[in-house]
This record gives sequence, C-alpha cells and structure tokens, in this order.
Amino acid sequence: MKKVPFKILAYLILCGLFAPAVLAQSDAVSVQGFFNMFKASESSEERFVFFFNTPNRYNENSAYDWLEAVNVYLNNSEKTKDSLAITHYKLVQSQIHHDLGDYDKSLAIAKELYANERSLGDDTRATLFELMDVTYSKLELYAKQMEIRKEKRELGLTENIAFYDIYSNLGLHRDAMKDYFENEKKNVSEKDYYGQAVFWNNVGTFLRLDKSYPTSLSNYKKAHGFINVYLNDVITEKSEKQETESKVLRAIIDGNIGKCHVLLKQYTEALPYLERSIDSIKVYNAGKYSTDLVENKLEIALCYLQLEDFEKATDYLSDGTRPIKLENVLKKNRLLASYYDKTDNFATASEYYKRNMRIRDSVEENKSDLWEKQLAAVVGEDKANAQRMMEEQRAALEKSRSDMIAKDEKISLVFISLIFTLLGFAGLVYAYLKSIKNQRLIAEQKHIIENSLVEKDSLLKEIHHRVKNNLQMVSSLLSLQTKNTRSKAAIEALEEGKSRVKAMALIHQKLYQHDDLSVIEMQGYIESLINSVQSVYKKGGHNINITVDAEDVELDIDRAIPFGLILNELVSNSFKYAFPKNEDNGKIYIHLRKIANQDGFFEYTDNGVGLPEDTDQRTNASMGIRLMNRLVNQLQSKLNIDKTSEGVRFWFNFK
Repeated sequence: MKKVPFKILAYLILCGLFAPAVLAQSDAVSVQGFFNMFKASESSEERFVFFFNTPNRYNENSAYDWLEAVNVYLNNSEKTKDSLAITHYKLVQSQIHHDLGDYDKSLAIAKELYANERSLGDDTRATLFELMDVTYSKLELYAKQMEIRKEKRELGLTENIAFYDIYSNLGLHRDAMKDYFENEKKNVSEKDYYGQAVFWNNVGTFLRLDKSYPTSLSNYKKAHGFINVYLNDVITEKSEKQETESKVLRAIIDGNIGKCHVLLKQYTEALPYLERSIDSIKVYNAGKYSTDLVENKLEIALCYLQLEDFEKATDYLSDGTRPIKLENVLKKNRLLASYYDKTDNFATASEYYKRNMRIRDSVEENKSDLWEKQLAAVVGEDKANAQRMMEEQRAALEKSRSDMIAKDEKISLVFISLIFTLLGFAGLVYAYLKSIKNQRLIAEQKHIIENSLVEKDSLLKEIHHRVKNNLQMVSSLLSLQTKNTRSKAAIEALEEGKSRVKAMALIHQKLYQHDDLSVIEMQGYIESLINSVQSVYKKGGHNINITVDAEDVELDIDRAIPFGLILNELVSNSFKYAFPKNEDNGKIYIHLRKIANQDGFFEYTDNGVGLPEDTDQRTNASMGIRLMNRLVNQLQSKLNIDKTSEGVRFWFNFK
C-alpha cells in the first residue's frame, strides 16, 4: 500500500475541518439569494460594489427583477437629490441593459454619466469606461472604442492599451495575431494557467477568423488543456468570481472548438462541444445576453441540418433566442431558408432568402462607409503612434544637439581669448557649410535610391503576380485535359501535375503579397499549401490532425520552391496512401527550422500504414520519390527515410 504524502494528508484534514463552515455559508447565500442580499445592503455604494462583484447574479432572479428594483432606488435618489447614489444606480442600470443585450439603451445611460466623468471617483470612472468599451465593441463602433481606450490611458486608469481585438473585428486578423503574439506572450507566465488559456484562445480565434482552421483548432485545444488544469487545481485558492469566470471561459473555448469542427465539416465531432458550451453558458452566465450562446445555437442547428436531423435543427432555430449582431441575423435566416428548402417548403425558403437580401441592401452602403471610416481611424492611430515615437526621438536629438551647441559655445569663448580665434571660427564655418552640402547630396541620393527601390518592388510584384497567373492557367489547362481523358492513370498523373503547379503558383502568390519580396514566410505558406491539398482530397484530408511547426522561418524562392514541391508530394501521399481506412486519429507533423549562419533541418512524419517492405525497389520506379530526391539534391542534401518507426519519417538537413 502506497503512503500518502504529508502535505496532501494535511490538506485533506483541513478540508474536512472547514468543509462544514463553507457549506453552511454557501447554504446561507442560496437561501437568502443574491437579489435579497443586494436589497438588504444599506447604502448605494454597498449595492454598487456588491452588484459588480457578484458573478452569475441572475441565476435566481431575472435581470428584469433587478432592473425594477434599481429603478425604484434611482427614483428615490433623484427625489432626495443624492448625486452619488444617482451615479451608482445609473451605472448599475446601464450594466443591466447591457446584460439584456439592449446595447443602445446601455450606451445612452453611460453617455449621461460620461458627460460628468471628471466628478466621478476612480473606481466608478474605471467601471464606466470599461462598460463603454465593451458596449462600443458590441455596437461595432470601433473608432469610439479606440477613443475610450486612449482616454483610459491618459487618465491613468491603465498603463498600456491594445487594439488587437479592434484590428481583428475590422478584418485584420493576421496582423492582430502577430501583434498580440509579440506583445502579450511575454506577459503570461508558464504557471499562469488561466492567463495561458485566455492567450491561446485569442490566438485560436485570430487564426479561425483568418481561415487557418487546423492550426486554430490545435490552439483552442491547448487553451482547453490550460483551463482544465486551472479549474482542477484544488491547492490554489480561487474566489467565487474567479471560479465562475473560469467556467464561462471553458464554455467559450468548448464553443470555439465546436465552431472549428463545423468549419472543417466535422459535424458529428462538433456536436458534443457545442452542446456542452451551451449548457455551461446557461448555468454560469445565467440571465445575461450572450453572443457566444447565440452563435453556438446557430452552429449546432447547422450541424443537425447537415446531418438531416430536421427536428433537432428546428428545436434550436425556434427556441426564442434572438440574434442581435447582423451576421447572426443573416445566418439564422440562411439556416431557416435551408431548412425549408430541404423540407420542400420552397415558398417559405424563398421568403427568408428575400428577407436577407432586403437586410443586406438596407445596411450595406451605410456599413461600408462606417467600415472605411473606422479603418481610417485605425490607420490614423498607427500613424499617431509612429508620430509620437518620432517626436520622442526628435526631442532626444534636439537635446543632444543643444548639448553639442553648448559645448561649441564654450570652445568658441576659449578661442576668443586666443590669437587664432578668427581662424578657428572660419574653420568651423567651413566645416559646417561642407557638412550641409554633404547632407543635401546624401538626401538627394537617398531619394533617388528609394524611388528606384519602390519601382523595383512594384515590377517584382507584377512579375510574381503574372507568373502566378500563368501557372494558374497551366493548372486550368491540366484540369481541362483531365476532363477529356478517360484513362485513370493519365487522370492521376494530370492531377499530380496540377497539384505541383499549384504549389509553385502559391510561392509566387505569397511573394507578391509579402512586404519583403526576397523571402517567403513558411508557416503561412505551408498552411495554405495544406489547405490547397485538402481541397483535392476532401474525404481523407479533413480527418487528419496536422501540426505545422515553422514559425519565424523565412526562405528565399530558390529554396522555397523545392520545399513546396517536396511538401506537396509528402502531404498528397499521406492523404492517398497513409490512412486507407480514413482513421480519425491520423496525425501529420511538419517541422522546419532555419537559424542564421547554421544548417537548416526539415522533418515530416505521419502515423499511417508506413512504407511497403520493397520501398527501395520502388524508389527507382516512383516518380514522386525520384522527384523528391532531385529536389533535395537541389538543396545540396540527401533525403533520409525512416521505416522502422510507426508510420513514416522523411528528414534532411540543408544549407
């Protein structure tokens, strides 16, 4: 029998001693109820603090009950002209409207308080600004949201502000993710499991919105692991608010995993995650309007429609949940139209399609203008940050220049007392004039060089764009040839050729889309290449868990093209041969590392059926392996094949 460690034994004894007291306190709260405790508070300040520090406050009494009580307190405060109490109750009132999804009403009340925000205390002002921040986001007024965040920094309510979520909401998902990763990863410690869960969930969301679904799914699962570790940690003490927020976060992550499975058309796998997310949000976010809850219900309805379980689909579409966001309204109409279309009720389906068309026509023009203005605001903020940095540098230069001038003046005074003052001064004037002339020449040459570089970049981008278009035309010609060919072997050969042409075309596409035309960012290229291959092997490709580890690796075109063709062959072979039974536990791992002034390393593994025993004999006959050997030779290396482990492993070093 194993001995129980002393620390664990002591912890269990303490739990046994204090459990009755904790249970008694919990029973007292449940009997009295949060709503009654709120009303039993003696002052507006106590009610204000209790309200904003109580998680899941609507689990027994609805938000409307709270709103009715707050309205009574507010009316009494207005009669007695208690300005502090009026502020407290109006802020609580605004938060309740926000929780109910009535964002316009919430913002209207908050703006009344904002007009006199200088008279508010620090805690009240911080709560007001935080509420306005999230409300502007819900209303998609991102320019206003940026103004609020900048004002929070100016007032000292926060040291740093970030706009990652705003960039992503405006469609700049990849830029948002890069900035978020560079600036926030260093601030999350390894043992901060809750912070790690938030970080990887956000990274997964940026990637999902950028349509990198496999990589997004792996990040969501990483976040799910961290939040489970945090919740299962019985040693670290957590408040009731922290416990509730953590469970809500886990529910959101569950929903995000389900959404990724839906995007990958894995509807059966998505259902348990979406159902678990919906159940948890209802319990731990009771009474509050939740966009995640609405989106998860729409996603689960989509799953049941695709699985042709129309009864369950209609249960979720007709449960009374009202979407507020425009995209969710349009999606619900599309799902209802699809349901009626599948059930042969074409008249009703047509009505929902027309309803969506009317909605789009009514908001498209205004939203387009608003979107452009808000993008301009984001760009303006970036310019403002750059201008601020330039001004700081200019101030430092001015100070340095002032110091130099002071020194020159002292030197001049010394020379005045000497016989050779005039000669020294003349020399200084001559040197100064010469430096000005040299600076003008340098500036002119720099201007000429910059113009030349801009022209060169434009020409290079145009060349790469045309090469990509020509390769796409070749791919289209191969597709036409495939349709006119009956031989199965010929069709397979043409498809393989088309896949290789696409791999090369993708190289040129990435080049002209990248700011630096000399190199290609391999992580994004490999993900795009895998998505391209998956579109060809739809059935097999989507059940395979693919991990790509090539962050921060950039290669020039001479090495990127061989790599693209090698990867195209390896991934295609895995989809075609490695998983004949279409197993759900199929895995592919792609590792690429290149450190400056050192040899690079490439590794590709899968856990499929592996290579046949006569691989060496087939090497000379297989065009794919011969092609890979030649491509590896171009990289001045040798292809290594490991047949002893489970599946197959290809690897090589390169310069």
